[in-house]
Amino acid sequence: MPDSLWPAGPSPWIMGILNVTPDSFSDGGQFIDPVHAVEQARRMIEEGADIIDVGGESTRPGAQSVPAKAQIERVVPVIQAIRRFWDGPISIDTTRAQAAEAALDAGASWINDISALRDDPAMAVLAARRGCPTVLMHMLGTPRDMQSAPHYDDVVGEVCGFLADRARTADAIGIARDRLILDPGIGFGKTLEHNLALLRHLPRLTSLGYPVLIGASRKSFIGHLTGAAVDNRLPGSLAAALAAVDAGAAIVRVHDVAATRQALTVHAALRPR
Repeated sequence: MPDSLWPAGPSPWIMGILNVTPDSFSDGGQFIDPVHAVEQARRMIEEGADIIDVGGESTRPGAQSVPAKAQIERVVPVIQAIRRFWDGPISIDTTRAQAAEAALDAGASWINDISALRDDPAMAVLAARRGCPTVLMHMLGTPRDMQSAPHYDDVVGEVCGFLADRARTADAIGIARDRLILDPGIGFGKTLEHNLALLRHLPRLTSLGYPVLIGASRKSFIGHLTGAAVDNRLPGSLAAALAAVDAGAAIVRVHDVAATRQALTVHAALRPR
């Protein structure tokens, strides 16, 4: 187990994305080789990442589910290797309890579940038993169908209500309140306007009293607003991260750690004291 379940410094924290997958929307295939994945993890840590988020299954729109065994084969060697040189938080991005437990046994210390503990009933039991920080994310449908005409009557109210309910359920199962993190799921079953509304009204989610994670890095809403291709969305990603932090987000999940760290450092220095 690492020295600390939580990052050493105060929030906002940077969660560096490490997709050990062949088909993620932005960096699919770049880090499927464990050697390249570990090099990327080391690079992100040197650039200022507070958490490394390792995933063995793409959750891009239209993605197919990956069996737990295949996820384990992808992520466990990478987590074991990272743990040899770093004692900070490593999260496992999965909805499968079997994959999460193997990752925790390999040295991970967080669970990042895009289904908010709904896909696999064993996940909540595992999170409670292991006492690890657990991210609960909102998603409409599944990655395979989530962008098929998503509809809400009140996207902010519905997402906040869903996450509050999932947090209560997690607490009832035995996951301590101070281990829960909420994520509104930017891009997961949302249109451009849904994403913008959630970011504009983020204080409604932070008012629930849990740390909030925002993953807007390189997302399609930035492309819709700017026309930028996925590999040219850094300026928009930084703008979204800074807006989220201003609105109270405790964690920003990003691909570009060095640029985000620089932006947050200057942003913090310019804030009124």
